[in-house]
Amino acid sequence: MTAFWQTTALKDMTHEQWESLCDGCGQCCLLKLIDEDDSRDPPEIFTTNIACHLLDKATARCGDYPHRSQRVPSCVTLTPENLEDVYFMPETCAYRMLAEGLELPYWHPLRHNGSQQEMREAGISVIGHFTSEKDFHGDLEDRIVTFPLGND
Repeated sequence: MTAFWQTTALKDMTHEQWESLCDGCGQCCLLKLIDEDDSRDPPEIFTTNIACHLLDKATARCGDYPHRSQRVPSCVTLTPENLEDVYFMPETCAYRMLAEGLELPYWHPLRHNGSQQEMREAGISVIGHFTSEKDFHGDLEDRIVTFPLGND
């Protein structure tokens, strides 16, 4: 049986299919820095290990997903229409990968009946590797990280 993400265009997915593409890694909720002097389009993006205050430390899921954009105005709600504009999404993001014509990675939870174990072992999940922005005091430049990280 062929998986839905291999046969259904992003724009044609049901809400349930669309939402299931999120692997729950939490990388999109980490604060990013953009090199203001970078003339490339898109500019280089640096990911920190400081997360949005809504990110749950135990699950790496948004603590108020239905209202995230109201509570955090800079939070972007992904849609098939804005995928080209969200260049700051992690390279491992399923939405980005599928939009770029790539296949879901071996560790993606959809390939493992929803289990995130493979993803965690691959160093993709932020669980145990971030500090909430509400608990952080310092320079974001000192907190730049690169994924994949070490094993949980």
